[in-house]
Amino acid sequence: MAGVTLRSVRKAYGDLEVVHGVDLDIADREFVVFVGPSGCGKSTLLRMIAGLEEITSGEIAIDGRVVNELDPKDRDIAMVFQDYALYPHMTVFENMAFSLRYRGVAKDEIRRRVEAAARILEIEPLVARMPRQLSGGQRQRVAMGRAIVRDPKVFLFDEPLSNLDAKLRVQMRTEIKRLRERVATTTIYVTHDQVEAMTLADRIVILNHGVIEQIGTPEEVYETPATIFVASFIGAPPMNLLPGRLDGDGRITLGDGQLLAMPSSLARRGAAATGEILLGVRPEHLHPASGGAAILQGRAVVVEPLGSDTMVSLDIAGTPLIARLPPRLVRRAGEPVALGAEPGNLHLFDKATGRRL
Repeated sequence: MAGVTLRSVRKAYGDLEVVHGVDLDIADREFVVFVGPSGCGKSTLLRMIAGLEEITSGEIAIDGRVVNELDPKDRDIAMVFQDYALYPHMTVFENMAFSLRYRGVAKDEIRRRVEAAARILEIEPLVARMPRQLSGGQRQRVAMGRAIVRDPKVFLFDEPLSNLDAKLRVQMRTEIKRLRERVATTTIYVTHDQVEAMTLADRIVILNHGVIEQIGTPEEVYETPATIFVASFIGAPPMNLLPGRLDGDGRITLGDGQLLAMPSSLARRGAAATGEILLGVRPEHLHPASGGAAILQGRAVVVEPLGSDTMVSLDIAGTPLIARLPPRLVRRAGEPVALGAEPGNLHLFDKATGRRL
């Protein structure tokens, strides 16, 4: 088992720099997820760790050993790809055993490792089949089994579920979670799907344009997003962000002149940054205001009953806002809606820098 360290890692293709000086420490046996939109540099970063992409500058270490100049086969890593990368002319057993045979492992040891991995992944009945005889989920299990038999220091997963349908994705997330409990190996997992990131990770690394926006546990990045980007990326639906102006008395004026008196704790956080701000609140943290304590007032634009709750789209000071409210509270568009939120669920961001206040 091993930790992974990145120091000032950069990647450029000619004049185009796609990864900008990434620093990261991944602990032994930790499950870390790289997440971000397409083109943010997450797969490039993973491929540099694997040795499939040369780094432009910086240093990558695995188990304390700098691996910049090592070939992928010498880094003691195993990678699971998006497209499974199974040999179509080999059986499941032969696919899982291939890397061990290549390394000259004894036949009895190969059989023991393949059978153990097949048992963990519950694919024992499939070992004599060809890849074309397997479903997408079964092929992904075989790809994971091929990585497990290697007994590597680090597992690397490059969007392994993106080719599966929605139902299979949920099933395979559960399988990977179970695998994590059975095989406690340092793991780096790349995805653009925030649900995968939130459900699988010990820590999440959120990337944007080749820069780390925030590193934290799923709870930390959800409850205290460090930037506007993180706030708008994590969460479904994402956090509402309302533009306004903060004055020295801790009051926010929205675009239509609606004046919000912020709780004292929130006002103190923003006291040193008066000016243009964004007020953040998640849809599920809004609730019907009572006793005249409305924080936000507007009119429903779209009402979507979902059974257990209702998604209501509103217009607040000319800015769209989504609230997840109890069923039947708002029934039709045009109704006035007054909303409240607990002080701890309100967030302030500097509009110019995008950073949390």
